[in-house]
Amino acid sequence: MATPIPPCSILILAGGRGQRMGGRDKGLLQWRDEPLVAHVQRVVRPLSDDVVISCNRNQHAYRAYADQVVGDTDPDFPGPLAGVIAGLAVARHEWVVILACDAPLIERGLVEDLLRLAVAHDSAAMVRQGGYWQPMFSVLPRLSLPVLEQAWAVGERSLQKALLQVPVQALECAEGDPRLSNFNSPQWLQG
Repeated sequence: MATPIPPCSILILAGGRGQRMGGRDKGLLQWRDEPLVAHVQRVVRPLSDDVVISCNRNQHAYRAYADQVVGDTDPDFPGPLAGVIAGLAVARHEWVVILACDAPLIERGLVEDLLRLAVAHDSAAMVRQGGYWQPMFSVLPRLSLPVLEQAWAVGERSLQKALLQVPVQALECAEGDPRLSNFNSPQWLQG
């Protein structure tokens, strides 16, 4: 029998400029008759009573998919690290699952595996695919917030580099694993 997963907050990052989507808000783009964020939220909703969406525009639209909506404290879309810091600051649970709004093929089993790995080692867990870390598929202890804030304060803007400043367990996934597909261009929405 699988180890039960602990209570967790879910942080969906939707705060980007949407540059690769012609400036459109990626999480709200339609795919299979729903916004991309709706697909992610539906998978994770059964896992948490605290779904947080970090977004810098269209907060009214994202509220339909979240218990809490937050924005970056710094203007000008400073990147996913800012969104993670804002989300961790309001998360209600000790463990926080980090996901991108543009990964609609995510599966609950992958999220549960990440959570179990993090809890078993009492540290962050992140997907590693083909030797590369995938920070948009990770679980962090909320207690890592001061480390990330310190990294930000000294000029770090890379989410991956900041996350690797805390102990991280790797959840190995195969290259080409469809659950990790990010819909980063308009062509992805055609499928």
